[in-house]
Amino acid sequence: MGRSLVFFFLSFFLTGMLAAQSKWDSSFVAEEPEVLVLRTYLSQKYTGLNFPSEDLRYLPDRGMNIGFGVSYKKFTLNVAIPFVFLNRKIEPEYPRFFDFQGHIYPRNWVIDFFWQDYKGYRVPDGVGAEKPYLRPDLEVFKAGVHANYIFKGDKISLPAAVHQSAIQKKSALSPLVGFEFYRLQIGADSLIFPTQLSPKQNYQSADFLHLGPNAGLIGTLVLGKGFFATGSFTGNLGVGSTWNSGSAESNWNLSWGYHARAYLGYNGPRFGVNVNYVYKTLALQPLEDWTQGVQTGNYRLVLVYKLRPSEKFASTFSKYNPARIFSK
Repeated sequence: MGRSLVFFFLSFFLTGMLAAQSKWDSSFVAEEPEVLVLRTYLSQKYTGLNFPSEDLRYLPDRGMNIGFGVSYKKFTLNVAIPFVFLNRKIEPEYPRFFDFQGHIYPRNWVIDFFWQDYKGYRVPDGVGAEKPYLRPDLEVFKAGVHANYIFKGDKISLPAAVHQSAIQKKSALSPLVGFEFYRLQIGADSLIFPTQLSPKQNYQSADFLHLGPNAGLIGTLVLGKGFFATGSFTGNLGVGSTWNSGSAESNWNLSWGYHARAYLGYNGPRFGVNVNYVYKTLALQPLEDWTQGVQTGNYRLVLVYKLRPSEKFASTFSKYNPARIFSK
């Protein structure tokens, strides 16, 4: 838990510092820092372990969350809770998971943080006679950062699409370039690959490293009267390494991955709604003839209500606004 808290506070500081410099081209984006944006949402996060060559996919014992959030004066905070009535199919004795995903959108940049620790997986379709195939001992830890520079970032506002704390006035398109770095660890009390499938190779734990450049496109389409569609796609070709249990040697190879996000909704002066999906796939180093990878996703349905608070509230908040404090 300690490393999770350290990462959270580092991300919190960076969010405040980066958000403070945000300014957009007023002919394309209308900023609304004085508007208090309240939101509630349904969300589901996951990090799955996939073996395409063997047609096997482990999914975490995850469920649906109800979230609440606020955006005001360039500061945004969202908190989600996995209520029991939405998650009756979750195994009651499975360990709890930790999934922190930070998505920061200053002008000309989009930065994604991942700090995830899942323990307790299943193969929904089962393995052999076991349906479903449960692995409460299987644990996947993933930490990384994905950063992109938006060449026309002053004309494309992701806060308008994601937080709806601004208004995108005109459509725009821009190339992206960036860099990403990931560390991933897989471990279990027994062999990862089910012995029922009689694999030629197997392992109990492994440590993966992946880093390299990426490039792609981001665009937003304003459909009129508040309706919009925003999306981005970046592909990555980087160098990766693997350390498997029972072997002291590392294995370095080129590997690929991609990152995609999509937002579709309505952003009006008082109300807003959007559906969005953020997805990252990362190919891990193969083991013998296996191909293996990790997919991370986060999708939401968001309802938004906007209001203008009193001058007293605005003045008080400004004194304690983290986006202002950490920018000094």
